[in-house]
Amino acid sequence: MPDNINTDTTAASSSAKSAPSADARERETHAPRAGWKRVLLKLSGEAFAGGDPMGIDPEVVQHVAEAIAEAVQDGVQVAVVCGGGNMFRGAALAERGMDRGRSDYMGMIGTVINCLALQDFLEKLGVDTRVQTAITMSQVAEPYIPRRAMRHLEKGRVVIFGAGLGQPFFSTDTTAAQRALEIGAEAVLKATQVDGVYDADPRKNPDAVKFDRLEYGEVLQRGLKVMDATAISLCMDNTLPIVVFDLMGQGNIVRAVRGEKIGTLVSPAEQ
Repeated sequence: MPDNINTDTTAASSSAKSAPSADARERETHAPRAGWKRVLLKLSGEAFAGGDPMGIDPEVVQHVAEAIAEAVQDGVQVAVVCGGGNMFRGAALAERGMDRGRSDYMGMIGTVINCLALQDFLEKLGVDTRVQTAITMSQVAEPYIPRRAMRHLEKGRVVIFGAGLGQPFFSTDTTAAQRALEIGAEAVLKATQVDGVYDADPRKNPDAVKFDRLEYGEVLQRGLKVMDATAISLCMDNTLPIVVFDLMGQGNIVRAVRGEKIGTLVSPAEQ
């Protein structure tokens, strides 16, 4: 995580001695106040449903869109990967005998529904947004082209990635890690229904212990429910930090995007 996440009192007192120049004020307007410059936000399909088992909760999407809009206003470049569990659960049908590959493709299509919903809410807030999909859907989205996605981000647009990796047997967590690496994001921010990573499900076990920080290897060894092993391994091999935090906590998305201390940080030992 960047060194400037925590407030540096020495720097603060020093900056108070002289007013910033016009150029400095301009830079402050167009750059994040602290933390990351480009991030990948991972939203699960279940998050879109709110408290319901399926469907889309407009209040949740509005909450997410407003937070992303605030982050973009701060100058942070935000890309998003959406899951699709609120629309279709391919693994469940595969267990009932459906071909796993076909059911995964159906799940990929479900993620695009969430992408389009988030795009609509963002654009109603005046945020330029592009949806890119790994499966060609030219009437509703651009094809996934990494360099084009990066240009969109540089222009202050939000880019939402849908349809997973476009291949079966890969989760949207793995998609988030892969897309983050390909577009040069500085962190994967995974929004969940709890405020970090615990040694047990805190919704079922009141004695569950929360971790403020973990190393990748520890996550894999303990089998902690952060992301799937493929996603964790990708992040570990490329020293890409993961921040796990509560999606619906007031101001949490903005805090995570700004690089403030929140939830659980998964990173190399030295970070």
